Amino acid sequence: MTERQRRQRGAAVLSGIVAGVCVCAAGCSGTGRAAEDGPVGDPVEILHRAADALVEAGTSKARTSMEMATGGTRVTIRGQGVYDYRRQLGELKVMLPQDPAGTSEHRPITELLAPGALFMKNRGAGVPADKWVRVETATLSDGNLVTGGATDPFAAAEVLRGTRTATYVGRTEVAGTQVRHYRGTADLTAAARDASAGGRDALRAAARGFATAHVPFDAYLDDEGRIRKVRHRFAFVNGRGADDGRGTDEGRDGRAGRDAQAGHGGRAGAGGAGGQGGEGGQGARHGEAVAVASTTLLYDFGAPVNVRLPAARDIYAGRIAED
Repeated sequence: MTERQRRQRGAAVLSGIVAGVCVCAAGCSGTGRAAEDGPVGDPVEILHRAADALVEAGTSKARTSMEMATGGTRVTIRGQGVYDYRRQLGELKVMLPQDPAGTSEHRPITELLAPGALFMKNRGAGVPADKWVRVETATLSDGNLVTGGATDPFAAAEVLRGTRTATYVGRTEVAGTQVRHYRGTADLTAAARDASAGGRDALRAAARGFATAHVPFDAYLDDEGRIRKVRHRFAFVNGRGADDGRGTDEGRDGRAGRDAQAGHGGRAGAGGAGGQGGEGGQGARHGEAVAVASTTLLYDFGAPVNVRLPAARDIYAGRIAED
C-alpha cells in the first residue's frame, strides 16, 4: 500500500463527514475598576499569547460546533471531549445531525487529535467498527480546521497567533466565567509562521486552501489570558480543491481537497463570505466563497486527560466506500 493511497483513503472518509451533512440537510479579580472593565494591554499582543496560556494551563474539557448552510437550511455538527495542550493530544466525540426527516441517527464519530494527524473511529463507509482511519492534516485543503467536523482546540488557539487587527469589545460572561471579549482578524500565513512545530504545516495548508487567508473571529479570554470561547468564520471557494493550481501531488492526484470542498464548500450555500478578505486586502481567490462558522468552548481547566493513539495494527488499510 503506497503512501499516496493511504492519504487518499483518509481524505475520502473526511470528505464524507461534511458532505453527508450537506446532503442530509473564572470570576472577576476584585482588584478594582481597571481589572473589571478595561483591557490589560494591547489586544493584538494579548491574542498572540492566548495559545501559550493554554499550554500553561495544561488541559481542559472542550465543546465544539460547526455551522454551515445547505439548501437554505442551517445545520450544525457538535463535538465534546478533552484536550492536553502540552502534548497537543485530544479526543472528541463528534455528532452529525439527523437527516431532514429526523429518522436517521448517526453514531458519534470518535476523533483523536494529534500533531499532524487525525484518527477517526465509527466513521462507517465500509470501515470495520474496531478500526481507525488515519489522515495527515497537512494534506487537506483546510489543514483540518473544518473538514473533520470539529476544529482542533489548540489549532483554534494557534490561529490567533496570526492576529493582525483586534479591538476590545468589553466584559461579558461565558458559562458563568467573567471574560474579556475581543474581535478581530487573523492571517493564517502569519499564524503558520508563529505556530508550534506540530501545527505549522496544517496552518500553512489552510492558508493556501481557504478562499482567503484572513479569518474574522470573536475571542473570549478569562483573567488568566486563557481562551474560554473562540468563534472563527472561515471562507471556502465553491468548487475548488486543495490543489487550486498550486498544490502538491497529493492535492492533484488524491481526492482530499476536491471531496472536502464538495462536502463543506461546494454544497454549503452560505452567502457573503467572500467579503471577509476585504479587511485585510485579500478577497476570495477564485469563484464564489461560502462560509463555515466554527466555535470552540473551553472549560474545566486541569481536567484529567488520557489520550492513547491507536497502534498500527488497529488502523484500517482497506478501501473506503464513498457515501
